[in-house]
Amino acid sequence: MKKRKSSSGFWVNFVLILICVVWLVPTVGVLVTSFREPQDIYGSGWWTVFPHKGWTVANEINIDPSIDVDQPFQIEGITSTFTELRQGVKLNDGRLLQWVGNKRTHLVDVKTYGWIGFDLKLTLKNYKDTMSGGTVTYLDASGNQIQRQGNDLGGAFLNSIAVAVPSTIIPILIAAFAAYGFAWMNFPGRKVLFTIVVGLIVVPLQIALVPILQDYTALNLNGTYLAMWLAHTGFGLPLAVYLLYNYIGELPRDILESAFIDGASHFTIFTKLILPLSVPALASFAIFQFLWVWNDYLVALIFLGDRNRVVTVALAAMVGEKGQDWHLLTSGAFISMILPLTVFFALQRYFVRGLMAGSVKG
Repeated sequence: MKKRKSSSGFWVNFVLILICVVWLVPTVGVLVTSFREPQDIYGSGWWTVFPHKGWTVANEINIDPSIDVDQPFQIEGITSTFTELRQGVKLNDGRLLQWVGNKRTHLVDVKTYGWIGFDLKLTLKNYKDTMSGGTVTYLDASGNQIQRQGNDLGGAFLNSIAVAVPSTIIPILIAAFAAYGFAWMNFPGRKVLFTIVVGLIVVPLQIALVPILQDYTALNLNGTYLAMWLAHTGFGLPLAVYLLYNYIGELPRDILESAFIDGASHFTIFTKLILPLSVPALASFAIFQFLWVWNDYLVALIFLGDRNRVVTVALAAMVGEKGQDWHLLTSGAFISMILPLTVFFALQRYFVRGLMAGSVKG
């Protein structure tokens, strides 16, 4: 019996470790890429920053500009063409000849194969260019200088904060009031209303986008922060009410009855007792809501567009405008992750307690 438990425990740990490795390797790759020079990114994989076997440039050969590179020519005792040298020609002694850049460079690298140590040519310029809204300059794989307009991810970051913070606080406040009413107040139609609220959780938000957009256009709200706050509040309320109801409904009845005997009103009980006792559930939903709003693309694209562009829309624009610029895309991805990770780690101690609300009786 002990052997079976030991064996099952080993395989569980093995699978968990394997999942973590599979999950982390691409993330580490994106992180390393975000700190590399653009020319290095195009020329080699991210793993080359670690010790590995590969080709290193031993010296360079300058080709006589008078040589017609469109025809076969002599180099290092062999006859070769520009196309062959561009791909790399291996000599009998193990060295590799490789043309650098285009035909106008007339430069050939002589490479040797062996162990390469840590390549720590890292830079913060990628993050600076990503945050900038000005002109971005860098070298491509062929050594050509490229100039592009920056995406101003710094401005988009501030726009995302302006959208996400109120869109998290407003539904929490409204849902807390509603959950308290459903849990501890008797009024006509309470069960029917609560059933409707819970049923709205399964309704896809996509079916409401067109009617809401029409209303926003008529009210001249489209493209404003208020439009986003109202939309995310409406879309997030059903789940918020359900989660908070489960938690608030399980609070000890004796506490509330004692408060009523002392003459406390519902508002006093809610503000002085319910809210302080419901911090785990409030924090748990705050994580859900903030991450959802921060990572939202569809609602932001429809109701804000380019007028007040948020991080997700800015990243999508980077992919569409210059999908080959890995150094900007990877750095932009990690910039967009900073705040969500901060919020999660700051509130994680409440996360499990909030999710377990109402799941265990007694």
